Amino acid sequence: MIEYGLTIAIVGAGIGAILAGIGSILGVRTVGQASAGIVSEDPDTFGKVLILTALPGSQGIYGFLAAVIIANKIGILSGTPIDLSVAQGFQIMFAALPVGILGMFSAMFQGKLAAAGVNIVAKKPDASGKGVILAAIVETYAVLGLLITILLVNGLVLVK
Repeated sequence: MIEYGLTIAIVGAGIGAILAGIGSILGVRTVGQASAGIVSEDPDTFGKVLILTALPGSQGIYGFLAAVIIANKIGILSGTPIDLSVAQGFQIMFAALPVGILGMFSAMFQGKLAAAGVNIVAKKPDASGKGVILAAIVETYAVLGLLITILLVNGLVLVK
């Protein structure tokens, strides 16, 4: 028998991880291109731009973490998945959307801000911390998305 509720929950966990991961890929690419340009001109800036380049990657980690939390909640990690109704499957799917959507957009925009931070490093290497702080502010919304997902998933009462 096909467990539609469980399948929907697994798809939801995947969507959350995939969307956040896509955002991280795009964000890291954006800042990575800018970083490569400055490092080609001044290899000594590598350490300063590496931090900026890595920042948008954290949202992908948040999506992965949410997927693991969901997989644990529905028993996938223990090898004993629970029976879920279709409604419960959709509840889990919708609970995964905040981390996925907010993670995707915050990573993409954080990449743009971090690329601007790379320009700060190019002009004033000693002010690189300011670029990191500006880019890190956007991450607040990804963290809030992860928190919302965790609260929603943990708030669900699923019969085992």
